[in-house]
Amino acid sequence: MEERDKLPAEQRRLLAVLFLGVLMAALDVAIVGPALPSIGHTFRVDARSLAWVFTAYVLFNLVGSPLIALSSDIYGRRRLYVLSVGLFTAGSLVVALSSSYSMMLAGRAIQGFGAGGIFPIASAVIGDVFPPERRGRALGFLGMVFGLALLLGPVLGGILLPIGWPWLFLINLPVGALVIAGGLRVLPAVQRAGDGRLDAPGVALLGGGLALLALGLNAIDADRFVGSLVSTPVWPELAGAVLFLALFWRAEQRAAKPLVDLSLLRRRQLLIANLLSAVSGMVEAGLVFVPSMLVAAFGVTPAAASFLLLPAVLSIGGGAPVAGRLLDRYGSRGVVVAGALILGSGLALIRWVTGALPLFIADGVVIGLGLASLIGAPLRYIVLNAAAVEYRAAAQSVNTIFRSIGHLTAGPLIGAIVASHTAGLTGYHLAYTALALAVFAGAAAALGLKRREEERLAAR
Repeated sequence: MEERDKLPAEQRRLLAVLFLGVLMAALDVAIVGPALPSIGHTFRVDARSLAWVFTAYVLFNLVGSPLIALSSDIYGRRRLYVLSVGLFTAGSLVVALSSSYSMMLAGRAIQGFGAGGIFPIASAVIGDVFPPERRGRALGFLGMVFGLALLLGPVLGGILLPIGWPWLFLINLPVGALVIAGGLRVLPAVQRAGDGRLDAPGVALLGGGLALLALGLNAIDADRFVGSLVSTPVWPELAGAVLFLALFWRAEQRAAKPLVDLSLLRRRQLLIANLLSAVSGMVEAGLVFVPSMLVAAFGVTPAAASFLLLPAVLSIGGGAPVAGRLLDRYGSRGVVVAGALILGSGLALIRWVTGALPLFIADGVVIGLGLASLIGAPLRYIVLNAAAVEYRAAAQSVNTIFRSIGHLTAGPLIGAIVASHTAGLTGYHLAYTALALAVFAGAAAALGLKRREEERLAAR
C-alpha cells in the first residue's frame, strides 16, 4: 500500500477493536451449527425445539438492534458499544453454564440482544471517524468478518467440540474482555444532545410482533406447507404478528422519539439499501441448505460437504475488501448492481452445475464474490452516506433488521420448497432459482441508487 493510502495509527487501532467485536458476534452464529447435535443430546430436545437456539438469538437481535443503536445516538458510541459487548459476553457465560434448555435459550437471548448493537454501532463509528473517501475501505475491512467467521466456525467447532460444546461459548469470555478494554481506550466518547427518552411502547410492540412471527414460522410443517398455514398452531401467531407490527407502525408515527424513524424507510437510498439487505439475508438463509444438497448431489459425507464450501467462503472474505476499495473509487451503484448480477447468475447456474463437482466449486466462488457486494461494505456505505449524522446508528440498525427478517422468513420457505419435492434435486433447484430471481429484482432496484457524484455530495 502506498504511504498516502495508509490509515493513521489511531484509526488502525480503532478498526482492530471494531473488527474483533464484530468477528466475535459473527463467529457465534457460524460456530453454533456444529454444536447443535451435542446440545440436543444434552438437553434431550427434538429438531423443531432445537431450532430455537437460532431463533431466540435472531429474535432478540432484531429487538436489540434498533434499541441499542438509538441509545448510542443519544448516549454516545463508546458507552453502548462496550455495553453491547458486555451483554454478549455475559450471555455466552449463561449458555456455557446452562443446566436446562430454558436457561440456555435465555443465554442465547442475552447474546442476541447484545449482538444487535455491535455491528450497527461499529458502522456508525466508521461514519463518525473516517472521512467519506475512506469509509468504503474501512467498511470493507469489517466486511471480511463474515467470510472469516464462516471459515473459522467449522474449524473451531472441530477443535473445541471434543472437549465439550460449552467451550464454544466460553471462548467468548477472554475475547469479550479484550474488546471491552480496547473499546474503553480507543472509541470516541462523544455524547450527542438528546432528551434521553426511549420508545417503550415501540419496544414492546416490535418485540411482541417478531416473537409471534418466529413462533408462527417455527410451527410451519414443511411437508404440508399450504395446509399448515391455516392450522391452529400457525395462523393465530402469524395473524397476531401482523396486528402487532401494524400497531408498531402506527405507534412509531406518533412517538416523540421513535424506536425506528419511519423517515428512514421512505428515503430512496435507504429504502433500496434495506430491501437489498433483506435479499442478502434470504440468500444467506438459503446457503444453509447447500451442504444437504451436496450430500444428495454427490454422495459426500456432511463433513466433506462443509469443506466443499470453503472456496465460496474464501471468495466472500477476499471479495469484501475489494468491494470496499471499489466503493471509494466508483460509488455504490455500480458495485451493488454488478455484484447482484454476479450473485444472481451464480444462483441461477446451480441447477446446471450439480452434475459436476468442479463446476459446482467454481460456481460457489462466483456466488461468494457476488454475495460480498451485499453482506459487506456496500449497503453500510449507502446508509452512512444517506443518513443524517444524528441517525447514523439508528439507520444502520434498520438495515440490520431487514437482513434479519430475510433470515427469519426465507429459511422456512426454502425448507418448504425443498421438502415438497423429495425426489432428487428438483426442490433445491427451484429454491435457488427463486432466490436468483429475488437477487435479479434487487439488481433492478439498485439501478435507482444515486450515481457516484451525487452520492459524494450527499456524504457527511
